[in-house]
Order: sequence, then structure tokens, then C-alpha cells
Amino acid sequence: MALSKTINSFKDKNILIIGDIILDRYIFGKVNRISPEAPVPVVDVSRETFLLGGAANVANNIIALGGKVTVSGVIGKDRAGDVVRELLTESGINSNGLVEDNRPTTVKSRVIAHNQQVVRFDREDCRKLDGRALTKFLEYIKKALPQFDAVIISDYKKGVVTAALVKAVVKFAKQKKIFVAVDPKVGHFHLYRDVSIITPNLMEASQGSGIDIKDESSLLKAGKTLLTRLSCMSVLITRGEEGMSLFERDAAKGVKVTHIPTVAVKVFDVTGAGDTVIAAFTLAHAAGATLRDAAIISNHAAGIVVGEVGTAVATPETLLQSLREHS
Repeated sequence: MALSKTINSFKDKNILIIGDIILDRYIFGKVNRISPEAPVPVVDVSRETFLLGGAANVANNIIALGGKVTVSGVIGKDRAGDVVRELLTESGINSNGLVEDNRPTTVKSRVIAHNQQVVRFDREDCRKLDGRALTKFLEYIKKALPQFDAVIISDYKKGVVTAALVKAVVKFAKQKKIFVAVDPKVGHFHLYRDVSIITPNLMEASQGSGIDIKDESSLLKAGKTLLTRLSCMSVLITRGEEGMSLFERDAAKGVKVTHIPTVAVKVFDVTGAGDTVIAAFTLAHAAGATLRDAAIISNHAAGIVVGEVGTAVATPETLLQSLREHS
């Protein structure tokens, strides 16, 4: 099977991920009383843990799928930044592309009691990356890009992904004929001109195109609008339980559309599914798959992770098993 051969080639591919790095902090405890100071629960903390989030979670997905990956993003000169470096090293993710800036490392702290989130508090500075930090960032990308098979831009709107950055990445990548995939963020669609592919979900595609997607007709219109407006090579719209739809530029038809039905048997948690889709798609295309076959592989990867509780990942073994089961 051609798709199996592609998956077995993941190990030979090296991906660069550029974007917003987030440190996810989870504080676990129990609630037995209400505070006398205010009508809020008092959480008796029992443990806390840290996980890689944002662009770093996309990198985690590449590693789980068997590929090699370097992450390029911004961290602060703080303890959270040190934790990010430690977690990247533990996960086998190359951190040579990290740039330190005079801003705090983005941290999302979630307090969990009795399996329920009590509160989340964020520490972040979302100013656009500029000055010396941006210069160092672009210098690294230009110098390092030739060693990679593809680039993923993971945008969480925390300041790293700017018009200047995307324009420079696209320019450098085109010179080396390197595929550039973008996991988009609402409000930033105008930044993604001339990339190879964007992978919005239905809500993001609706807002990015300005078209309310409510049926197949409006879906087709939205996909074609994004292709034209952004001058990109392709658009992959993920549609939850309806699967995904791939829009490709085609010399004969103008736009070729492929609808791919979901293979998910049960959906327990969609957390991190978008990270899995773009990781699997980009790795598959870098390994020689057509855009259509890369979408099919990413669809299987998404079906695997939504069937697990919490942020999960797909592996070559689970992908091959899913392909066999749905052949």
C-alpha cells in the first residue's frame, strides 16, 4: 500500500516548526471548602505538571509520528523558558531555533479540582515580535531552512507570526522549493499569502473567507475564496464529524475539491486535533504523498486522537492500524 510506504518514510523527514510556544501548566487539587475572604473555592493543591503547548505541541506530534523536528519560537529569560527547554530536550525536539526576548514565556495555568477546571490564568505578552529578536529569528530561519523538508507555521496569535515573518519565510522557502503549511488563527488570515497550504477548521474558514458555511454550496464558495484571496496552493478545511475537504489549484478544472469522510468511530476530545492534522499532513507530503493522500493520512491521524481523552498523539503504528481497519 502506497500510504503505508509513505508512513514508513516519516523517519527520514526533518520539519521546521515556526510559531508561538506555549507552556501548559496544570495544577491539580481538591476543594473541600469556600474561602471566607470571597465566595470562591479553596483548592488544596496536590500536584502540578507542565506540558508543551502551541507550536511545541505540533513538534510533539511530529516526534510521535516518527519524524525529526526543530522548533523556532520565542521564550522569555525566566524559569518557564527553562522548563520549555527541558521539556523539548526530553521529547527529542531540537531547540536550536529558540530566541530569548525581554517578554515572559507564554504560560497557560489551569487549576483542576475533581476532574473539573476551576480557573485558568495566562501570563503572556502578545506584542508583535520586532527589533533584535525578529532579526535573530529571521537570520536563523534563512540559514537553517535548507536542511529541512518542510515548514509549519503554527499561529496562536501571541506575537511571533507577523506579516514580516510570513513574507520572509515564504520568500526563503520558495528559493529552496520547500513546502510551507500554516495552522491559521482568526484575524490573521491576511498574513498567509502565497503559502503552500492552510488548515483551518470550519469556524476559522468561515471567518477567514467572510462566508457563513452552513451547507456544501457555502463550503465550496469559502474554500475557493480562500484559495483566491491568499494565492495559496491549497486549503484543507477540517469539518469535525463530517471529515475534511481539500481544495487544490488544478490546471484543468481551476479548483479540484476532494471530500474525505471521517474515520473517527468515537469522539471523546478534540483537544489538539488541529495540531495533529497539520503535523501528519506536512510530514506525509514531505515524505512524497500527494496533497490528497497526505489529507487522507492526516484524517486517519485526527480520527485516532479525537478518540482519546486529553491531548493525544498518533504514531506510525496506530496510523497503519487505522489504514488497515478502514481499507
